[in-house]
Amino acid sequence: MNALPFILGALCVMAIFYRYYSAFLAAKVLALDGTRTTPAHVFNDGQNYQPTNKWVLFGHHFAAIAGAGPLIGPTLAAQFGFLPGFLWLLIGVVIGGAVHDFVSLAASLRRNGRSLAEIARVEISPLASIVGSISILIIIIVSLAGLGLAVVNALYESSWGTFTIAMTIPIAVFVGLWMYRIRPGHILEGSAIGVISVLLAVVGGAFIPGSFLEQYFLLSRQELVIALALYGFAASVLPVWLLLVPRDYLSSYMKLGTVLVLIIGVIVVAPELKMPSVTDFIHGGGPIIPGTLFPFMFITIACGAISGFHSLVATGTTPKMVGHEPDARMIGYGAMLMEGIVGIVALIAACSLHPGDYYAINLSPEKFQQLGMATVNLDLLSAEVGEQVAGRPGGAVSLAVGFAQIFTALPGMASLMSYWYHFAIMFEALFILTTIDAGTRVGRFLVQEFVGKAWKPFERTTWIPGNMIATSVIVFGWAWFIWNGSISMIWPMFGTANQLLAAVALCVGTTYIINSGRARYAWVTAIPMVFVSTTTLTAGYMNIVQNFWPLTATSDKATQGYVTSVLTAIMMVCAVIIIYEALKKWHRVLVQGKDPYDGQDIPATKVSGMVMRCC
Repeated sequence: MNALPFILGALCVMAIFYRYYSAFLAAKVLALDGTRTTPAHVFNDGQNYQPTNKWVLFGHHFAAIAGAGPLIGPTLAAQFGFLPGFLWLLIGVVIGGAVHDFVSLAASLRRNGRSLAEIARVEISPLASIVGSISILIIIIVSLAGLGLAVVNALYESSWGTFTIAMTIPIAVFVGLWMYRIRPGHILEGSAIGVISVLLAVVGGAFIPGSFLEQYFLLSRQELVIALALYGFAASVLPVWLLLVPRDYLSSYMKLGTVLVLIIGVIVVAPELKMPSVTDFIHGGGPIIPGTLFPFMFITIACGAISGFHSLVATGTTPKMVGHEPDARMIGYGAMLMEGIVGIVALIAACSLHPGDYYAINLSPEKFQQLGMATVNLDLLSAEVGEQVAGRPGGAVSLAVGFAQIFTALPGMASLMSYWYHFAIMFEALFILTTIDAGTRVGRFLVQEFVGKAWKPFERTTWIPGNMIATSVIVFGWAWFIWNGSISMIWPMFGTANQLLAAVALCVGTTYIINSGRARYAWVTAIPMVFVSTTTLTAGYMNIVQNFWPLTATSDKATQGYVTSVLTAIMMVCAVIIIYEALKKWHRVLVQGKDPYDGQDIPATKVSGMVMRCC
């Protein structure tokens, strides 16, 4: 089965939906207005609120939302075969994920850049806000753990990859200083310096193994977790223009450029899909995903089709930087379509591997032997990339090998397998780390917002002690899971958490549309909300019963079993409460005809000069 028709068909479908469906959403459902003054201008503080060029912001937003999910999820879901994942990625992104992101961003723009929990308070009820804050904090921690685990598994004991990723941090700081302090407004200059420097870091990494510098970059798994935690902490407390925005902006060049080359590569090379259209594991018993096609595929792929984590970015950092309201269409809907393409390309790359090689990379040697499969090119692949690729579960390594095979099949690239492999590892790590930094910052905002209700000084985002304490809470939470967890435990929990948050965000978005007097268009978010809620609540229950709770009977994993079971149950209960509160609100507005805001709060767009308390 050839991949060419699938990639061309996906591109055509996404182009049509962006041209027509997103225009319908912008004009009719969300009524974007270019004459409105955005929160970035009203509350410009040079710290969190900052009017930003739409292309730079597109890069930041795409880099922030495009984490490990669209790469790792489809790679792991290849266990079920190529076709189920492809259909979910394509259909899910155009009518679910892109709508989810766009509506969340527009709602926050009309509420002065408020967080999802604060929008829930205004649109639904105070109870929904409190419950939402609790669930979102848990979901952020679990999501960042799931994303961070992939990069740790890919980079440990890899000095080349670790060096390249480490160098992107000082490069980003220099670019931030260049664009905002040394040469303000000279975006192209800063971009050129940054992109060239990052590419040089990839090439320079080849000289690290065997040199005196190798000892500093050949990190163990535990050392990588600590380094990742330190980075997340720094990215959260430093000014947004110094590290987070320039790093995400530079990452977007690498991400978008690599995706474009991969798309061209798939079209030119037209790789054969060696994984069957559908495997026997759709009925369960799979060695990577411990469950059946329904509902586990929908929480495994997660981000490539729809991701609740995106709503935190769309109501976190991004709305505080939108300079022109109509830009939300390209940033919200368009960036998610790009992520959908990333997911499809990742699925093609994974499915282009021979099944035996795919499972040998993604399973421990003991588990792989139980399958009774034979490898085909595994030894050759390890020799070509210069590292042992077998027994590295998590999806990142198998995906990098798949990407490298596509790149090296291009004319004149056959001898560059090791460079392309490490470039692909950097590409994946950039996806993940840009989500780690934005996610940690959003989590810090939420902790300050939540604690600030009881102690006012804590909610001031300019108060450094509060910033550091809130950031420490978030970082410790996700680092603990990475330190103690495995991909088989964290990824199902991450998928459940992520999709539950998507259901909550779609619920809040539906309520926002109804409260805005456009109830006839509420179906655009209500339909995907019903589907995502059903699949995810089912998967959450099955995860607890089949995967998490049985761990409590083991001596070495009992704590993990209790923690994952309890947190999953809390997230499910919180989601159900929020949906119930929203249903009551819909009834009051649509049936009883009461004021949509019930005197709780005045919509932020009706208040002149209103200053935000939280983010």
